[in-house]
Amino acid sequence: MAEAPQRLEPDNKPIRDIAYETLKHAIITGELTPGSRIVETAYANRLHISRTPLREALRKLELDGLVQYEIRRGVTVCAFTLSDIEEIFDIRNAMMMLLLPSVVAKVTTEDLERLRAILVHMDAALEKDDCEALAVYNRQFHGTLEHVSDKKRILSVIDSQEEYIIRFSAIAIASVTHRRAAHEEHHEMVRLLEAHDLDSLKTLTQRHLEDSKASCLRALKNREF
Repeated sequence: MAEAPQRLEPDNKPIRDIAYETLKHAIITGELTPGSRIVETAYANRLHISRTPLREALRKLELDGLVQYEIRRGVTVCAFTLSDIEEIFDIRNAMMMLLLPSVVAKVTTEDLERLRAILVHMDAALEKDDCEALAVYNRQFHGTLEHVSDKKRILSVIDSQEEYIIRFSAIAIASVTHRRAAHEEHHEMVRLLEAHDLDSLKTLTQRHLEDSKASCLRALKNREF
């Protein structure tokens, strides 16, 4: 049986929600691999919780399409399909495009300074060919950009996809052909944002997001991850 987190950290959230988030993270990151069985007794003991909140967490994961109940096998982890991943990118990309008018309208000098500071770290990571660090800063850049909008309902949809986006964006960043071009587009986004050029920013962002999706799907098809 695949390894899982050994213990839940104390939190103010209900135990079922913590169990859900812990298992969801393990599935999305690949710590729990497709086809792995989640035996209720074993995982309840491992996570130091009762079986009732674990079952509630598993039902929620089933609704997410992350686990399934199989006759005589119990609960197993589902594999991500290319269609699943494409849909995750489509949700995130559509939400991001909806945010852009508010981002341009609300951006401040301090916001631009924060984005440029992240770009400095991204520049260094790119020069060192540090894909792991670049993936972290990439998500920090986009997250900072998104939250300038202060559109809480749209942001909540993006945030619900956060772990998926982190994992699959990292796959796109690992593509050598896409990496440097995508980073140059980040610099151009900041320049267009400072100029309040919404139309050009929309065009560039749409291309940037679609290229990221295409790079990830191509890598997955070729098993380059």
